[in-house]
Amino acid sequence: MTDLTGALAEPNQPDAVFAALDALVQETIGAKLFTLMEIDRARGVARRSYSNRPDAYPASGEKPILKNAWTEQVEDRRQTFVANSIEEIAAVFPDHALIRSLGCESCLNLPIVVGDTVLGTLNCLDVAGHYTPERVGAAETLKIPGALAFLLARAHSEKVPS
Repeated sequence: MTDLTGALAEPNQPDAVFAALDALVQETIGAKLFTLMEIDRARGVARRSYSNRPDAYPASGEKPILKNAWTEQVEDRRQTFVANSIEEIAAVFPDHALIRSLGCESCLNLPIVVGDTVLGTLNCLDVAGHYTPERVGAAETLKIPGALAFLLARAHSEKVPS
């Protein structure tokens, strides 16, 4: 089992916790591509805090928050979004060609809610059909570690001068 407690004690924060969360995601549900996206409502963007594929999806990358079925489900209703085909992904994500080029044709986006706010999402992508009902159920166990990662990132960004 991944040691998030040990990662918390590491000096290089929040990167150590992000890496431990990535390892936990791999153990729990698997993901060829894993990213953390923080929601910045004031600017209307989602900002990538972490990526296990920085060559294709670098950390600190941003994309506009589009009002579509995805935002209604994930942000408004706070429900996990699952797409198990590239066609389902293409219906809501304009970067579907890049996603497919990485060998990913399914995704699971897990909203991380603290209080009354969706802080962001854990984004897991893999081969077509990967996110079975069993994996979707297992993903629920990632919400508390995900909240820890987002809260730590927020605390770290508030301490670091811009």
